[in-house]
Amino acid sequence: MDDDWVFASPASRGELPYWSFSLYRVYIRPALKAAEITGKVGWHTFRHSYATILKSHGEDVKTVQELLRHANVSVTMNIYAQAVTDIKRNAQSKVARLVFDSEKAPGDEGCP
Repeated sequence: MDDDWVFASPASRGELPYWSFSLYRVYIRPALKAAEITGKVGWHTFRHSYATILKSHGEDVKTVQELLRHANVSVTMNIYAQAVTDIKRNAQSKVARLVFDSEKAPGDEGCP
């Protein structure tokens, strides 16, 4: 089936997934070494990163849930996806602008 594998291997014409050990040995271990990351990095690290990246790029919650194959959206959002600092900062700034802009009296345009 076309949608059975999240990361289907082109070597098997999509009939099998990539082999995890091969991916780790060929791609991940060299990347970790180049980035000088010495801590433990497991497959769930990538699942968390994947969920966070998807959400930070505007993917809807249902899509993220289905791509991670979670039974319900609360697992996806409460455990896997983390808020990204820039996105949190922008969200907070929007609220601050709403609050402070509405408190300005006429003639206070130069005040923060």
